[in-house]
Amino acid sequence: MSTLKVWLRVVRIKFLLASIISVCLGLAINGWQNKTFDIGFAILTFVGVAALHASVDLLNDYWDYKRQIDTDTKRTKFSGGTGVLPEGLLKPSQVYRAGIAMLIIGSSVGAFFIFERGITIAVILGFAIVSIYFYSTRIVDSGLGEIFVAIKGSMIVLGTYFVQSSHITIEPILAGIVSGILSSMVLFVNSFPDFDADKKHGRKTLVIVLGKDKASSAVWIFPATIYGIIITSVIIGIFPISSLITLATMPLAIKFGISLKRHYQDIEGLVPVMYGFVSFGRITGALFVISFVLDIFLKNLQ
Repeated sequence: MSTLKVWLRVVRIKFLLASIISVCLGLAINGWQNKTFDIGFAILTFVGVAALHASVDLLNDYWDYKRQIDTDTKRTKFSGGTGVLPEGLLKPSQVYRAGIAMLIIGSSVGAFFIFERGITIAVILGFAIVSIYFYSTRIVDSGLGEIFVAIKGSMIVLGTYFVQSSHITIEPILAGIVSGILSSMVLFVNSFPDFDADKKHGRKTLVIVLGKDKASSAVWIFPATIYGIIITSVIIGIFPISSLITLATMPLAIKFGISLKRHYQDIEGLVPVMYGFVSFGRITGALFVISFVLDIFLKNLQ
């Protein structure tokens, strides 16, 4: 395997899409609400967010290997780590240094925005740095992993919006919560196959806290909350009516929610379920972005 492919694998390049969608959502809401767009700041935001996201994944792979979690679980396309360290394709020190390097790059972009936009970005960046470094140890061990991911997604949307507009409104806050819950839902479902290894080595995921059976029923809370926020926000005039296009993914949520209940004890059966929830999260997030862009287009036609 080429060096580039190995690094793309350990960075989990395909999972970066969730953060990219969150940035796009912040940009779309700003364009919809303020009719402004700073392309330079947008590019820097993409770079910074991608670096910070990569840092989380790199450090997570490092710590899961050091704690022997990834060597005690069966790896799938969506769980069990990247397998790069157990297979000896990279040294643990290389992955750790790369994770710190990505954290520094992302923090440097954030420092620039602090200079440009002030204390609000400093608060967001400070949370990001501390939580990223301690995510794979103290945060997950305390049962706060899903909460951290939800907050992270929310802050990406809010931070992107603030960098563009220099102020905060209810729209990016609520949209950020939707984006964060989508990411948290994927983490929640993908932790089912790692239940035994995580529990053995001291991790405390929400699935471990609830138990597999209760957790497989609790998954409905995620899409219900997402749709509830969007529908309510449309009714009271916070989001445009075009945001209701996100309801098109409801059949996916129902299909894979039922499948999770049937297969939560079967790792092989969980693979298509995890793929389904990843797809549901990405499509719903993308449709949410499109809804604001669509409303901009329709208003311009009038």
